[in-house]
Amino acid sequence: MLEREGESQGRKFAWVDKWVKMTGDRAKIDAKANNTYIVYETENGLVKEYPDGTIVNFDKKPNGDN
Repeated sequence: MLEREGESQGRKFAWVDKWVKMTGDRAKIDAKANNTYIVYETENGLVKEYPDGTIVNFDKKPNGDN
């Protein structure tokens, strides 16, 4: 028997989704504090997200001073 019958209907490792989101949020906070960017993958490939909200493809440079 399962220890938690109520959770048997959901994913076994549902906590990972929350952990991943918290890790991404923390990366954004650190990037803002250090004036750097974060890199992540979208449907169109890798992108850089700057603290000011600018998102550019990984292989391109943003317009302006960052």
